[in-house]
Amino acid sequence: MKRIKTDRRIYCFSEKMEPAAHASPGETLVFETQDAFDGQVESPDDVLAELDFDRINPATGPVFVDGAEPGDTLAVRVVSIETADRGAIVTGPGLGVLGAEIEQHATRILPVVAGVVAFDDLRLPARPMIGVLGVAPRDGSFPTGTAHRHGGNMDTKEIAVGCTVYLPVGQPGALLALGDVHAVQGDGEVCVSACEVSARVTVEIERIAGRCPEWPVLCIGGAMYILVSLPTIEEALEEVTRQAVKTLEVARGLSRPDAVMLASLAVDVGISQLVDPNKTVKARIPLSVLGRPVEELL
Repeated sequence: MKRIKTDRRIYCFSEKMEPAAHASPGETLVFETQDAFDGQVESPDDVLAELDFDRINPATGPVFVDGAEPGDTLAVRVVSIETADRGAIVTGPGLGVLGAEIEQHATRILPVVAGVVAFDDLRLPARPMIGVLGVAPRDGSFPTGTAHRHGGNMDTKEIAVGCTVYLPVGQPGALLALGDVHAVQGDGEVCVSACEVSARVTVEIERIAGRCPEWPVLCIGGAMYILVSLPTIEEALEEVTRQAVKTLEVARGLSRPDAVMLASLAVDVGISQLVDPNKTVKARIPLSVLGRPVEELL
C-alpha cells in the first residue's frame, strides 16, 4: 500500500506536473488530503475574503501510473474515506447561487463525530465524498477548482466509498491527484462550499487499455453516471443528455429517436454543483437498462 502525503499537493492539473509517486495498475493508494481551504480556516473569524486564493482546493499527488497512455482509461475505485473530526463551511457576498443576496461573509466550524455532522441542533448523516479527482488533461491546464474532461473539481456526491470513477487518460502515466473531501454535501453545493474536511482516502487503481470516455464516468449503486462540466448549466445539461443518448445507442443498438425516447423514460439528469467556474451535471443510467458492463461502453 503506497501513501501520498499532503506535503505533495498541486493547485493545477497540467501535463507539466511532477509525479509525487509511481504506482502500477492493481495497486492500492492512500492519499492524505488537506481541506479545500488548505488549513486556512480554523475558526468562525476566518472568512473566505481573507484567504490566500492561490491555495484553494489543493489536490494530493499526482501519481504516475505505470503503463497508462493517452487513449486509455484510469479506473479509480474508492475503498475508504476517513475524515477529520471537524470541518468548515463558508459563504459571503457574490458567492454561490444566491451571492447577490448575501451581505456579509460567514464561516461555521462543524463537528463531524460518529458519522454525524452537527449544524446547530441538527444532526446530518455524514456522507463523505471526494470533491476533486482528476488526471492531467490532454490539452492545456486547469486550476484544481475547475472541472472538465480530465475530472477535477466535479463536486459530485456519488464519488464516495464503493464507487468506481473512470477517467480519460490524456498524458503518459495519467497523473492522478485528489482532494477537497466533504463530510456531507447536497446536490448543487449552492453556498460555494460544503463541509470541507481533511481526510485519508484509500483507492485502488486499474488501467483499461484502448478505451477512453469523452467525459468522466462513475459507477455506483447499480447505475452508471456520466459527468459533464462546462461554463454554463445549459451547455452542460445539453451535453450530458447527448452523451447519455449516445451511450444508449451503443449499448442497445438503438436509432437516435429511440435512444432519445428511452432516455426520457429511464435516464435521470441531475446537478452536481452550480458554483465552480465550470458547472457539473450528471446523467444516471441504470445498469439494467444498459444491459452491458460499463467497461464496454467507455
